Amino acid sequence: QFGIFTVGDVTPDPTTGRTPTERERIKAMVAIALKAEEVGLDVFATGEHHNPPFVPSSPTTMLGYIAARTERLVLSTSTTLITTNDPVKIAEDFAMLQHLADGRVDLMMGRGNTGPVYPWFGKDIREGINLAVENYALLHRLWREDVVNWEGKFRTPLQGFTSTPRTLDGVAPFVWHGSIRSPEIAEQAAYYGDGFFHNNIFWPADHTKRMVELYRARYAHYGHGTPEQAIVGLGGQVFMRKNSQDAVREFRPYFDVAPVYGHGPSLEDFTEQTPLTVGSPQQVIEKTLAFREYAGDYQRQLFLMDHAGLPLKTVLEQLDLLGEEVVPVLREEFAKNRPANVPDAP
Repeated sequence: QFGIFTVGDVTPDPTTGRTPTERERIKAMVAIALKAEEVGLDVFATGEHHNPPFVPSSPTTMLGYIAARTERLVLSTSTTLITTNDPVKIAEDFAMLQHLADGRVDLMMGRGNTGPVYPWFGKDIREGINLAVENYALLHRLWREDVVNWEGKFRTPLQGFTSTPRTLDGVAPFVWHGSIRSPEIAEQAAYYGDGFFHNNIFWPADHTKRMVELYRARYAHYGHGTPEQAIVGLGGQVFMRKNSQDAVREFRPYFDVAPVYGHGPSLEDFTEQTPLTVGSPQQVIEKTLAFREYAGDYQRQLFLMDHAGLPLKTVLEQLDLLGEEVVPVLREEFAKNRPANVPDAP
């Protein structure tokens, strides 16, 4: 599967100094999702944030709206905060979304990367991993058992509780566990036989390789299949123009002040040391195909396209290039020599 994910940042355009309104940014995210389906992509995923400068605080609201305006697109998250959300509410919200979207729903669990969010929801960041483990254990049961009796450390007990609505056709949404650096999350994904998604934006290939190999080995350890049958997703970030020099020149001011990696390494150093690709469609194809060298044959590739204040018009142009020139080649090349025992995307 190929698609896009967004973090929904509201960032000034460094070339004009203009900051979009929250409404403009929300509407832009919807336009990007609709464009993703138009150009033949498979997945749209939205982040969840509860702090400025981000707007997607209610992913299921946005995805429900997009579901009504699309027909094929798989709707997902990047990520759903398993630590600060009540697992009961996650169970209900995504089951509801399943019904509305006729099953075109999965989600990615994550801890998030914004420390202050924890106390806003009555949680302690020092318990981040433990919250992720316990909350997901409960969520997993809520989707699979009609009546749940449960007691844990972080929320009130449940007695004879039934989450409603029940999942569509009795099938829980597929879950990815997303992490950049936490082996405990790779272990969690492996334990349940769920997917593991590595953000793959900031870190060098050898780090990604270690995380994915850990997940694959533990997936096999728990008896879900061979390491090659584990379900892996990768992120990535690209900026393209027909001419690579034009891409570098246009993207540089956005890179230099980006909320996440701005004011740090140079664009040249960052593209050399991480999966970020700024250049021609052919360069994007070549670098993305190389991901398989250290992650193996994998099932989902999502790209970040709308970060750092890029105007909507530019992002839509990027999606045209992605859908017309990049993804068709990636589909063909990734299919070549793909072992028969490697599963398709869920």
